[in-house]
Amino acid sequence: MDTLSHKPLEALAVPALLDRSATAFAGRPAISFEGRRWTYGELAALVDRATAGLQRLGLKPGDRVGLCLPNTPHFVIFYYAALKAGLVVVNYNPLYVTRELRQQIADSATKTMIVPDLAAIHDKVAEIAELERIVVCPFAEALPALKRVAFTALKRKALARPIWCERIIPYSQVIGPGMPPTPVHIDPSDLAVLQYTGGTTGRPKGAMLTHANLSINAQQTTHHMPSMRPGEERTIGVLPFFHVFAMTSVLNGGISTGAELILHPRFEIGAMMKSLVRDKPTIMHAVPTIYNAIAAAAEKNRIDISSLRVCVSGGAPLPAEIRERFQKLTGCRIIEGYGLTEASPAVTSNPPDGEVRADSVGIALQDTIVEIRALDDMSRILAPGERGEICVRGPQVMKGYLNRDAETRDVFIDGALRTGDVGYLDVDGYLFVTDRIKDLIICSGYNVYPRVIEDALYEHPAVAEAVVIGIPDSYRGQAPLAFVTLRAGEFRTGEELRDFLRDRISPIELPVRVEIRTSLPKTAIGKLSRKELVEEAVSKM
Repeated sequence: MDTLSHKPLEALAVPALLDRSATAFAGRPAISFEGRRWTYGELAALVDRATAGLQRLGLKPGDRVGLCLPNTPHFVIFYYAALKAGLVVVNYNPLYVTRELRQQIADSATKTMIVPDLAAIHDKVAEIAELERIVVCPFAEALPALKRVAFTALKRKALARPIWCERIIPYSQVIGPGMPPTPVHIDPSDLAVLQYTGGTTGRPKGAMLTHANLSINAQQTTHHMPSMRPGEERTIGVLPFFHVFAMTSVLNGGISTGAELILHPRFEIGAMMKSLVRDKPTIMHAVPTIYNAIAAAAEKNRIDISSLRVCVSGGAPLPAEIRERFQKLTGCRIIEGYGLTEASPAVTSNPPDGEVRADSVGIALQDTIVEIRALDDMSRILAPGERGEICVRGPQVMKGYLNRDAETRDVFIDGALRTGDVGYLDVDGYLFVTDRIKDLIICSGYNVYPRVIEDALYEHPAVAEAVVIGIPDSYRGQAPLAFVTLRAGEFRTGEELRDFLRDRISPIELPVRVEIRTSLPKTAIGKLSRKELVEEAVSKM
């Protein structure tokens, strides 16, 4: 079978991914949003109009444009338009509070922001005086006619009331017909996106990702799927595009192969289940909590989602229990991959059409080298089977952190990117991630890995979600503390779950207690977050 996996990787300007698909698949659907569709030809024309509109506003190559948008057609249009104009995209989490937005705006020197006309987002952005202009996109106008009328009538209070002026500009003014865009020469080595890290320690840092980083990583992810059918796939876009996982794997990867992107502004299980049946996606990228939620919903109402051929999990370790449960209910196996913001983000993946090894995040993507270096001597590269820090080399690795020269130097060792993750390679090059270095719990001198305890908790049939953190302990230095949520209709005590663990993990790994919660904190893409639980535990000390 002729496969994509042996094709050479091309360092391209990111907009070339769209231009090529618009030429090859002009009449094919590019975007589906709440039942309304745009073809690749229509999308490319809108991108050109938006590119010209940004240029009319006086934006020059290298200027920063912030996208503070949910997954709507406006995000896709302005992402490619900004890059086509030679601008630098800065992705913003719409859930950020004003203080967090201000910090990122100041660090990135963002002067122009694109927002929806939703009051929850528009109003907090509009009060930030450092922004010179704000482009406001009408959410309802992206909907089909009937849904547009219903949304406007029923969600009136959710809509912003922009005061149009030189600073606050309607989308129609930017997208309006006019002269075609002025062509801009873009070198693949040029900065394309400032992607801010999650900021689990200290303030978020802006990873500088080039056009080559992003276009190559999109190719790497698609080349890893030999059965990919250009111009025929339909991909669920439920992970937010402002996050690097979705930006590369769903947005750039989908557009580069002429896939139809089925956009969801947010994850809502009812809407997701309907979409899986109605839209018949063939590919889905998600995080473990989403697969867990789909499996739980499918248990209640068995549905046919046999259209799915490939499901990819990333962003967090995928517990074996969730994988097996999802696959049993849906008939589609989940392929786990691994990456990080600084690598655009994809580094490894289990081969969708090859051997998948339990608990492994797969083999290195094309032209990528994974090294395991000793935690006590980073100059020493370890043999297969030995645990150490995962380090990465490849064309997808960032230039560095914006305005952070010292941190940039610290994150590289002999030219390889230090990931901060602990893991090992087997003899065949399959990578196994055991934990984050910062999440390691040192109990009486022994390394305790939270994931080992979490996986053991997931073996209990009543456990829905589990997170383990380390807390100070006067005798052992640190001790593990577990938090869980239970499945609907289940009742268990923390002590029962602790007893369940006794013959599954070592005494040194046994949590001091297991706390039952109604919910656990999650990040913007829906993966479980330790940070808030650590802060809560420390505040009680």
